Amino acid sequence: MNHDNDAAYSSAAYDSTVGIQAGTVHNSNVYFVHPDASPQEKYRLGVRFLEDGVPSRAREMITDAMVHGCDGAEVRFHWVLAVLSARTYQDLTTEDVHRLHYTSGLVRIYAEGEWKEALRVVFDLLAVLSAAGGETGAVLKQLHDLPSRQREAILRHLDLMLTGGLKDDLWAETCERAGAERFGNDRVRRVWAYFAPDPIGARAVPPRPSAVAAARAALPVRAALFAFSSALLWALALIANPVWAAAELLVALGAGLTAARSGLRWWGRELRSDLTAGARVPHPRGPASPEDGFTNRVRHSFDHYFSVRTPYGFPPDAWLAHTVQIRGSLAAEIADLYRESRIGVERVTWLIRYLAEDARNRHNNGTLFDRHRQDPTPARTKALTVAALAILGASALAASGTAISGAASPQPLWAFLAVLGAAWSGHAAASRWLEIRREEHRLARETQEYHEQLTARQIAHRRWKEFLDVTRPTELEMETWLTCDKTSFVDEALRYHRLTWRDLVTHTILVAPAPSCKRGRVRGGPWRYSHYVFRLFLFTQDGVREVSSEFNSSDATRRNEQRSNYRFDALSYVQVTENADIGYDLELVLTNGPARKIRVKDADAHHLAPAENAQEISEINLSAAGSTHAFRILEGVAADGKGWIERHSPNNLTPFQIAG
Repeated sequence: MNHDNDAAYSSAAYDSTVGIQAGTVHNSNVYFVHPDASPQEKYRLGVRFLEDGVPSRAREMITDAMVHGCDGAEVRFHWVLAVLSARTYQDLTTEDVHRLHYTSGLVRIYAEGEWKEALRVVFDLLAVLSAAGGETGAVLKQLHDLPSRQREAILRHLDLMLTGGLKDDLWAETCERAGAERFGNDRVRRVWAYFAPDPIGARAVPPRPSAVAAARAALPVRAALFAFSSALLWALALIANPVWAAAELLVALGAGLTAARSGLRWWGRELRSDLTAGARVPHPRGPASPEDGFTNRVRHSFDHYFSVRTPYGFPPDAWLAHTVQIRGSLAAEIADLYRESRIGVERVTWLIRYLAEDARNRHNNGTLFDRHRQDPTPARTKALTVAALAILGASALAASGTAISGAASPQPLWAFLAVLGAAWSGHAAASRWLEIRREEHRLARETQEYHEQLTARQIAHRRWKEFLDVTRPTELEMETWLTCDKTSFVDEALRYHRLTWRDLVTHTILVAPAPSCKRGRVRGGPWRYSHYVFRLFLFTQDGVREVSSEFNSSDATRRNEQRSNYRFDALSYVQVTENADIGYDLELVLTNGPARKIRVKDADAHHLAPAENAQEISEINLSAAGSTHAFRILEGVAADGKGWIERHSPNNLTPFQIAG
C-alpha cells in the first residue's frame, strides 16, 4: 500500500505555506492518566513522554510525582533529563537551575546502583561542559561504562547541551547508533499505518420495513365473503342434487388446495427482474448524489479497487466493464450508508477494498450474480397451478349449474349471486394472501442478507483493525526514527561544510510539516507527519549555515535540499505569529533577500479528541518539534547579531558546580 504523496507536494524550503491538513487522532490510552493516579503511575507516564520526545510534559508529570512522594535516583535521573532535553543552558529558567543544584546535592545520599551512577555522570558532564578547558577523559570513560540504556538516554537528551570537543568525541558513536536504528523494526513497511485513519465500523443495508399491515387488515373481510359465498353456493347445490354436489365439492376442494400450494411457489415469492434490484439505494449519479462530494469519492475509490482486485486473466478495463452495474450499486449503497457520518472516504476504504475482493472471489467461484438471481419457477409447477385453477373454476360452474337446474325461484338468483361473490372475493382474498406471503418472503430474505453481509463486514473490519494495530508503529519507534533522521541530516551538513562541533557556537534544528503531508498522533501526543521539512541552523563565530530539506517518513528519502550562508547582521528580522485558527508561522527576513514565511505548526483546534485542550496540545507540539529553542536563538540573533552569540558562547557560561 503506497501512502506517499510525492507528486502532490512542492518545495517548502524557503516559502512554506501549508494549509490545515487532514489529521488522524488514534484513540489510544498511551498518554492517558487517571486524575486519581498514583505518583508512581504519573512518573511512568512522564518517562513515556520523555522517551517519545515530549520533554515539556515529561517535566510536568515527573515533577508532580516527586512532589507527591515518588523520589529516588531513578526518578531524579529522568527528571534531570526532562529538564535538559532539547534545551541549552540559556533555555533554563532560574528555578530550573536552582532545582538542578539541589538535585546534584542529593546524589550522595542515594544508595549505590546504576541509576545513582547515571545521575552522577550527568552532573559530571554538566560540570565539564561549564568549565572552560575541562578534562573530558574521565567523564567520557564513566559515560561509556554505563549500561547502554542510561548511556543512550544521556546522549539523546543532552544533545543540545553537549558542545565542542566533548561532542566531537561522542558524535561518531551517536551517528553509528542512528545508522543502526534508522531503519530498524521494519520501518519502511510500517510507517504508513501510523497515518492510516481508524476504520469506521461495519454497516449494511437493513431490510425495508414490512408493508403487510394494510394487506392483513383487508384480508379477513375478503376471506369471510369468499367463505360465505362458497358455503351458500355449495349449500344450494347440495339441496338441489346431493350426490352430484358432493362429488363436485370434493373435486373443488382438491383443486383449490393444489392451486394454493403450487400457486404459492409460483406467485408467492418476490419478483425481481434485474441483477441490481436488491441495491435499494440511489445510483451515485442520481440527483440525490451530487458528482462532487462524498459519493463521487466513494465511486472513484470503487473504480480504483475494482481495477486492482481483478480475477486472474481479466484485464482491468474488461473487469470494470463487466461489473459496472454491481460496482455502481455498491457505490450507491456505501455512500448512502455513511454519508451522514461526515467522514472522509479514507475511513471507509477498508470496506470498499473488501467488497472489491469479495466481488473478485465470487466471480472466481461462479457466484458473482447469485446474490440477486432468483431461480425460475419450474414449468411443471406452472402447469399444475393452471390446471388446478381450471378444474376449480369448472367445479364452481358445475356446482352453480347443479344449484340452478334443480331449484325453484328465487334459488337460481341466489346461486348466481353466490358464484359472482365467490369469484370476486376469492380472487381478492388470494391476491391479498399472495401479497402478504411475497412481503414475508422479501422481509425474510432481506433480513438474512442483512445479517450475512453485516457479519462478513464486521469480520473484515475486525481483521483490518487488528492488522493496523499490529502494523502501526509505537510512539517510541516514531520518535526514534525521527531522531535518527535528524542525526543523519546534521552529520551530512557538518561534513558538507567541513565543520566540527568545535567550530560551532550553537545549533538548532526546526522540524515542520511539509505541504500535502498526512499527519497523525495518539490522543494526548504530538503530531507526526508523513513528510517533514528539516531546517538546520549552524551558528559559528563567522556566521550562519542554513540547510533545509524535505524528508519522507516512510523511507527517509530526501528531496528539495537548499543551502544558504549569511552573516549575523544579514538576519535583520524574525517574527513568530500565532493564530489559533491557522497555527504558528515563522517569518525570516534577510537584508539581501525576500521575507520567508515558514509554517512551523498547523492549528490543533480542528483535530482535538474529547477532553483535550488546544493550548496544551499546541505546547506539546512545539516542545516535540524543538520550536521553542529555535525561536529563542533566531530572535536573539535577529535582535543583537553577533553580540548575542558571543554572550551565549559555551566559554562564557557560569560554571555548574556539583555540590558534594
